[in-house]
This record gives sequence, structure tokens and C-alpha cells, in this order.
Amino acid sequence: MDEEFHILIVDDEPNIRSGLAKGLAKEASRIETAGTVNEALDKFDAGRFQLVIADVRLPGDRDGLELVLLVQQRKPGTTAIVITAHGTVETAVDAMRRGAFDFITKPVDLNLIRQQVAKAREHYQLQTENRQLKEKLAEVGEVSGIVGNCRALKEVLTQVRQVADTDATVLIQGESGTGKELIARAIHDLSTRSTGTFVAVNLGALPESLLESELFGHEKGSFTGASRRKPGCFALAKSGTLFLDEITEIPAKSQVDLLRVLETGQFALVGGEETLESDARIVSATNRDVQQLVEDGAFREDLFYRLNIVPIEVPPLRQRRDDIPLLASHFLSHFCSRHRREEKKIDSDAMNVLIAASWPGNIRQLRNVIERLVVTVAGDAITPTDLPSDLKSATASESTEFLSLAEVTEAAEKTAIQSALAANDCHREQTAKALGVSVRTLHYKMNRYGLH
Repeated sequence: MDEEFHILIVDDEPNIRSGLAKGLAKEASRIETAGTVNEALDKFDAGRFQLVIADVRLPGDRDGLELVLLVQQRKPGTTAIVITAHGTVETAVDAMRRGAFDFITKPVDLNLIRQQVAKAREHYQLQTENRQLKEKLAEVGEVSGIVGNCRALKEVLTQVRQVADTDATVLIQGESGTGKELIARAIHDLSTRSTGTFVAVNLGALPESLLESELFGHEKGSFTGASRRKPGCFALAKSGTLFLDEITEIPAKSQVDLLRVLETGQFALVGGEETLESDARIVSATNRDVQQLVEDGAFREDLFYRLNIVPIEVPPLRQRRDDIPLLASHFLSHFCSRHRREEKKIDSDAMNVLIAASWPGNIRQLRNVIERLVVTVAGDAITPTDLPSDLKSATASESTEFLSLAEVTEAAEKTAIQSALAANDCHREQTAKALGVSVRTLHYKMNRYGLH
């Protein structure tokens, strides 16, 4: 075998298990068998299997369809084939909904199952190659639309690669317009969930009256205007990634509901009684200081800790000035094509202005400026006279400043914490007291500045 392909066969009949294992010996580098769901899960957790072949009817209170779902939750992207002697359309649909690759009825035609195993292996290899390609692109900062190769961005992409292949919740923080959703998409694209759905919802754009329905879905007739049963974002993102943008805008009641889903993996439709399960991976984002909101009582501390398993800080554009020429050229080419304009170029003087500008709106502002220039500049070269006046005036007024006020504040804060830690022999309670902050705030600041 060119590469490992391990199969786990699960059936309560020993003769079928051994027959399939012998018949598929040439299709896999390793085959193991199990007779129950519990035995199968023990072997699956202990080994590395790319394909699970399971009978629907198994002894005990869990069947093969539930095994497929549990396997997908443990390792999204695992291929599964379901076998049963009681084939119905409903069972087939249920098997596919739970993540099965194919559905075969008994008595098993060995040639047919060999063909399906070969297809399943090809499907798995394509998924793996696709993920590896995206990982290689990520090494040069080219994934999910992310452009740039400055050190600050490379550090973020390193974090993305480290966390992508896990199910840990991620909290992305950064100013408006820095590309937090692109980072969330990169986490999804580089994960084993990349074949699932990426669902993004802007919590700040939803009225409180519709938020619960948008997240969890609703039953028909549950409120005025609910003319049909509608799935929510948690259901739509099943086996994929749910991106909760502007998470700090969520009201108090919805914070409780969201915490419950994160803790139990269960939720119910608005107006419904049935308990549903979600295995969606949660990635959230905010442009606000969540720690401060927690201290102010505006955001639940327990929810913050649930969301903030892995924090990622996206740098503002003023800390990525080396990437501005790359970004500007990228947007220039994109919008010339989109608006059917001849290719343009940005002359060196204009590019210097772009590099020196303050960019309070970050990448979103740069993108909008370039699109405006593509549409309004008649010639093939963009010069400083073509640039928006507010951009040039902001550059002129700040040309003698090397750091923004926020950067100066952060540098001073980091130095103060380092000095206080040294003066108090790294005793955190004493250090927090000396700095006039809570221990919780000190922990947050130390993590933010990498002071361990």
C-alpha cells in the first residue's frame, strides 16, 4: 500500500466480520473488527481508522447509525459505509445524514463492497490531499483569501495551523476591518471539518427578538410569522464550523442559552420540545475588550472562558505596513477584473502614501479605497493626486509619529507588568495588587503580551 488505509468492521455476526475482513484484505493495510458499538469505539479511539464499515442493527442500546455519528464527532472526515438486512429509503437517508459515505444491503455482494471501499478510499485521499494543499498555501499566507507575509501575520497563521485540526473553541480578537472572518474561515478550511459547512452569523446585526430563532431554529407556529419549521445556525453548521461574529453583542438571556449548548452540545428549537444535538465547532470574534466587559458585568465570565480556549489576536493594518503593497496590488487586480477596467498600477509615490497612512478602518478601508480608485481613475496609473484627501491629510499629520497611541499604551503596559512581576518575585496576587488590577485582569494581560 502506498499509504496507510485502516478499516474497522463492525457487525454482531462473527462469520460476516471474518468474511469481510478476508475479502477486503487487499484493500487495506490493516483491518480490525468489533461486535458492538462500545467495542468499536474503544478500538477507534485507540487506533487510526480511515474507514468504518458498520451493520445498522447491533446489540445494546446503540446502533450502527449512532456509531457513524459518534465516529464523525470524534474524528470529522472519517469515511463510513453502513450495511443492513433491513434496507429502506428512510434508513439510507438517515445514514447519509449522519455522515455515511454509502449504504449497502445484505446479503453483501463482495465485489460491490470492494468497489465501494475503493471509492471510499479515493474520497478519503482527495480530502487529505485537499487539506495538505491548503496547509502548504497557509505557509505562505495564501489561504481563505488571506494575503500577506509580514511577521505579525505569520504568527497568526502559525496559531491557525496549530488549532485548526482540533475541535477547541477559538476567540478571535481585533479591530474592525482586520479580517477576523477570514481567519475563522482559514481555521475551518485547514481542519478535518473542511468538507462540512462554514456558517457565519453576525450577532450584532440581529434584533434580540430574532436571535434565538436564528441560532437554534424554530417550529412552525411558534411565533407570529413562523409559517414553517426552520433550522437554526447550530443545525446548519453540523459537522462544520459556526462562526459567531460580534459575540460581545449577545444579550444576557442568549448568553445563558449559548453557554448551555457549549456545555452539553444540546439545544431545542424555539417552540419545540425535542432535544437536538450539535457537534458544530465554535469560532467567535469581537472587536471589544472582552475581559473588561466581564469585569463590568456585561459579559458572563463562564461563557468567556468557554469561548476563549484558544485566543487569537489579529493585528491592525498599521502593524502590517510591509503587507500594504501586496494587499493593494491584490485588490487592484481583483477590482479591475470585477469592474471590467484595464489593468492599472500604483506609482511609487502613491504607494508610499498608502504605506504611511494610519488606516483606522484597517484592511476593509484599504479595500474600499482601492475599489474607488479603480472605478474613478481614468488613466492606467494611480498617483498621489488620485488618492482621497482624508487619506493624505491623515498621513501628513501623523508622518512624524512612529507608533499609534494604542501601541504606545500597550508597550507601556507590558513594561509596567514586567517590572511589577520582577519586583514581586512573580507572585501574581502581589503583582496585581501593586498594579491596582484584579488577578484575573493580570492573567489576561500576561497572556496577551506573552508574559509566562
